[in-house]
Amino acid sequence: MKIESEIEKVSSFQHLEMLANQVVEGFISGMHKSPFHGFSAEFAEHKVYNAGESTKHIDWKLFAKTDRLYTKRFEEETNLRCHLIVDNSSSMHYPELKSNQPFYEKKIGFAVLASAVLMNILKKQRDAVGLSVFSDKYEYYAPEKGSDRHHRMLLNKLEELLVQPKVKKTTDTITYLHQIAEKMHRRSMIILFTDMFQTEDEEKLFNALQHLKHNKHKVVLFHVVDNQTEMKFDFDNAPRKFIDLESGEEVSIFADNVKAEYEKRVEAYFKNLALTCAKNQIKYVSVNVGDNFEKILTTYLVEKQNFG
Repeated sequence: MKIESEIEKVSSFQHLEMLANQVVEGFISGMHKSPFHGFSAEFAEHKVYNAGESTKHIDWKLFAKTDRLYTKRFEEETNLRCHLIVDNSSSMHYPELKSNQPFYEKKIGFAVLASAVLMNILKKQRDAVGLSVFSDKYEYYAPEKGSDRHHRMLLNKLEELLVQPKVKKTTDTITYLHQIAEKMHRRSMIILFTDMFQTEDEEKLFNALQHLKHNKHKVVLFHVVDNQTEMKFDFDNAPRKFIDLESGEEVSIFADNVKAEYEKRVEAYFKNLALTCAKNQIKYVSVNVGDNFEKILTTYLVEKQNFG
């Protein structure tokens, strides 16, 4: 996705909102090629018909256009509640971008734009959205609401996250996932964006993720990484100093000396994450900052259809 030069001239708030809308509109326009064919028509006003439901409210005109059964959605029906959680620790502000790189090729930028994209979809569907931000503290909380004012407030907060923190911020994932879980009373879809860089015990981490599932919440974990360097450890073999963005710890090495072992351990870590999430009925999706947002949107739509 390219950012048009004229978009750069508008305020940053409008920039994020326009980019999110651009992503969503592009996704919707291509949906005739996807399992969600027909979604783009009047998807804010309709829901997929499920076998066994009354046929009284099936929209036959929409069926003629899409060859899929939809029923009309009524205002009094309870819409989806979705809570977005963004990890804003220092490691999320990686990699350092060149002047010509868009902000969403940094992990925090990707998470911010992905969140704005999901908010755009939720707004179109008249669903309520909330937001939590954490690092070494619980930085921000807003409950799920559906008003335009609330939507703008969340976009403003997401914009603020793009600023590189002046002080290194570690990740206290376990503490704040438990705190967020305690705030979630009504059944919701909970979507977490994090790079999963934390020093805590993995068992305790998954206990916290499991806590998010109480009250029958559905949890989606988007594991945000920079594939080139964090997965493939793709560096030249010149002597390099690597600095932990959260602790400040430094180590000087030749990349080739550790590349094979590094890749082996990272791959094992990712596989274990995916397996443990599957066992706990948590949707786990690894996303690369260089990818488009189709995986984010497709995952959301599939999970929403299964939300029930």
